[in-house]
Amino acid sequence: MMQMDENYRIRLHRASSWLARAEACAGDDLDGRFVFLWVALNAAYARAFGEGESEREKLAGFIAALLRVDKERVLHGILMERFTGPVRTLIENKFVFQPFWQALRDHDSSGRWEQQFAAAKKQAMAAVLSGDTAKVYSIVFSRLYVLRNQLVHGGATCGSRLNRVQLKDAIALLSAIVPVVIGLMEENPDTNWGEIMYPVVGSF
Repeated sequence: MMQMDENYRIRLHRASSWLARAEACAGDDLDGRFVFLWVALNAAYARAFGEGESEREKLAGFIAALLRVDKERVLHGILMERFTGPVRTLIENKFVFQPFWQALRDHDSSGRWEQQFAAAKKQAMAAVLSGDTAKVYSIVFSRLYVLRNQLVHGGATCGSRLNRVQLKDAIALLSAIVPVVIGLMEENPDTNWGEIMYPVVGSF
């Protein structure tokens, strides 16, 4: 229990520190704000990998755990009520749909990515209409993950005007989601949030 308490404390400390850094960004520093918000989210959910467990699977499991303790359905309201516009925009934006970029790299003119995109949009809208919060979060984060990769791996120019629409939508969503995530974790210290991937060696 002592080790779990330490993991929990460090996890919240790290996530809160990166959230504060994101909030301190200048208003026009969209790239920095998004990256710091993503790091804050990552600090909240990152844990030691399970056997064969991917990063996206870890995030999906984390969101599921949050939804179980979110008795007021605040996370549901963020996507389904407050930010329906940005959610729809992300769903319909091919530039945050990974198969589009894969087809571009592979010079694939078969039209397969368009079929996948149409199917993905249909699936996403069905999840929205049915109120499947976990599914909608999974879809939204899959889009945000593409944007995250573009920035973190140097696939976009700092301050570029080309990706501003999706970046602004992503920041609006994460600025609402991340504080709620941290708040839910603070309110539920007895939930097993897992062991942190990089424990502190020494002292703060």
